[in-house]
Amino acid sequence: MLWVTCVDKTGSGLWVTVSALYFAQVAGLSLVAVGTLMAVSGAVGVAGAPLAGRLADRMPLVRLLVAMQLLRAAATAALLTTDAFGPLLVYAALAAFGDRAANVLTKLYAARLGGSQRVRYQAIVRTAANAGWAVGGLVAAGALAVGTTTAYQALLLGNVLSFLGAAALTLRCAEPPSPSRTVASSATGPATATRPPSPWRDRPYLLYVLSDTVLCLHDSVFHVGLPLWIVHATDAPPELVPLLTVLNSAMVVGLQVPLSRLGADTEACRRLLLPLAATFATAGLALAASVVDGPWLASAALLLATAVLTLAEMLHAVVAWELSVALAPDRAQGAYVGVHGLASSAQRSAGPLVVTAAVAGGPAGWAAFGAAVALTCLAQHRLVRDRVAKPSPVAV
Repeated sequence: MLWVTCVDKTGSGLWVTVSALYFAQVAGLSLVAVGTLMAVSGAVGVAGAPLAGRLADRMPLVRLLVAMQLLRAAATAALLTTDAFGPLLVYAALAAFGDRAANVLTKLYAARLGGSQRVRYQAIVRTAANAGWAVGGLVAAGALAVGTTTAYQALLLGNVLSFLGAAALTLRCAEPPSPSRTVASSATGPATATRPPSPWRDRPYLLYVLSDTVLCLHDSVFHVGLPLWIVHATDAPPELVPLLTVLNSAMVVGLQVPLSRLGADTEACRRLLLPLAATFATAGLALAASVVDGPWLASAALLLATAVLTLAEMLHAVVAWELSVALAPDRAQGAYVGVHGLASSAQRSAGPLVVTAAVAGGPAGWAAFGAAVALTCLAQHRLVRDRVAKPSPVAV
């Protein structure tokens, strides 16, 4: 699964950074049309996470993941066949649906295969993903320097080939044990007819997902907030933006696996929410301080903010991997983890608006942003206390 992830994310690195430019410069869509296409397709993609999780409780995970990889390949390839807005919207929506579904299924695979070591296994998978993103991003940067229609189309085709390669590699993976099907097959008598619990009726779990949506905002800070802040509010040179991206990727590749040791069990992950709160608050203050006069001091503050925010990103990943699975009953593990996938999906839609508001608020905006996320960490620490105190057996 590590090679599957690396190949998959290499293709994503090729395409995601240039997708908006492709629709504008190659397909010839207006800026409004591009924004509408990406917003609507992203909204459709949100459904991929809970639906894939629900299906994963009933179907073999490997076959389902292969199906989603092939859906992404077909939908992405179809983008090459038209410049019309309507068909492009349909194909982009299908690709987004497959993308969110594949992300949840990959996470479930890691959780089921890793068993009691699932946090460490997820960390290794995430390291492979970031390595793939970095390679794809470097190739995309070279293609952007060329800037021709052929270069853009080659990047899109490379993304298609990555999905096909990931599907082929997935077929070679063993099917991990499914706690939901194991429980169902071992049930006898009246218990067989018992419906599994629904995450949509589990208020504490839904509140946990809502709080985790806030904690996922670090993603929008990196992709939207930092570039806007650097250009519009600091004396740092715009050329610093890609360097901060490199710093983020390098830290994740080098430190995610070692940091996973801090999440040895569910209670340890819950305790990590306290230093995570302090880390988010510090990152907000560092961003606020980057308005200092002079390019060198501003750049130093931004480098510090990026390093601290990346640390928060990695700690949050450790906590979320464990809690999203540990808080789910075995009989509905897929459905619950699928609903948790809505946290990152919702953040992708609302996050840019939140971090743009922080940018508009100036230093006070970033300080308030850091404080708000820190308070959410503390609220989540209290929210999951009772569920962590009586954890369900770990599925292996």
